[in-house]
Amino acid sequence: MSKYPFLKVDLHFHLDGSMVPETTWRLAKERNVTLPASTLDEFKDFLVRTADCGDVGEYLARFDIPTAILQDKQALLETTYDTIKNVKDSLCYCEIRFAPQLHTLKGLTQQDAIEAVLEGKKKAEADFPQIKVGLIFCCMISLQDNSKDNEETVRLYQKYYDHRHVVGLDLAGFEDSVPMEHYRYLFEEPKRLHLPMTIHAGDNGIPENCSTVIDFGASRIGHGHHCYYNKDVMQEVIDKKVALEICLTSNIQCKTEPSYQLHPAKKLLDAGALVTLNTDNMVLANITIEDEYDHAINECGFTYNDLITCNINSIKSSFMPEEDKQSYIDQLIKSYR
Repeated sequence: MSKYPFLKVDLHFHLDGSMVPETTWRLAKERNVTLPASTLDEFKDFLVRTADCGDVGEYLARFDIPTAILQDKQALLETTYDTIKNVKDSLCYCEIRFAPQLHTLKGLTQQDAIEAVLEGKKKAEADFPQIKVGLIFCCMISLQDNSKDNEETVRLYQKYYDHRHVVGLDLAGFEDSVPMEHYRYLFEEPKRLHLPMTIHAGDNGIPENCSTVIDFGASRIGHGHHCYYNKDVMQEVIDKKVALEICLTSNIQCKTEPSYQLHPAKKLLDAGALVTLNTDNMVLANITIEDEYDHAINECGFTYNDLITCNINSIKSSFMPEEDKQSYIDQLIKSYR
């Protein structure tokens, strides 16, 4: 039986960083994508050995393998299905994010990629009704001019948004390699339409980026832990009830925090911030949601009841339909010790 026998939610969950190793191995072999190993066991060992990175740039380079594989509809469909199957018994709800523009290198359109992921998601939910999934589309920060690609992602988000399948818009990539303000225009129309947004900020970048993306219209911030280092920004996050998608292990592996012990997540929670706990890239980081809970309790100062509070925060700030939330919250409240 699980040490954590309560409903668990993961709101910050990248599809390409959470590919099941067996699926990655099989799809790579079928597509003649070179892997840095000669056997599946060696590949799994590679994932473990390379999880700890020098910085965010080195961490992001590890996505080259899944990106090379996920360039056709069948690979996207099977990966989505197998990824959801992998977490069906540990999570009751998750929001899986991906960047449609990263899957167009071999002829797919962004819409093709979206349709393939949607099909895999719907098939998995039909086969595993114990888990519900929302999809988030990521625009990308890039040193090259990818404005047309980002604009297409936003257009498709507005087309596909439906509360239950496609639920949110994001901006991901190497924060502060391009000033955050450069991307403001992308979010003007979604903000006007009151469409849900969660934007990566305050991770390797400056705390003030958190205020910037709140102004863009984000109701959640991907990571956001650096808001702690500017008390005005932190207070804005608290006052405006903007949820923080904290990913403890990812922050340590990317060196955006020096250690679990010094991570400000528990201080943010105690100050009144809507802290949520998430895996970020489950396979590339070699962790599960329960591993994150172990770190939270054993090294970050969280209590068992804090974990339940974080999951309540996750449900409240999730992009699932409002009418679906209360039953989850009621069950979580009953789990307090």
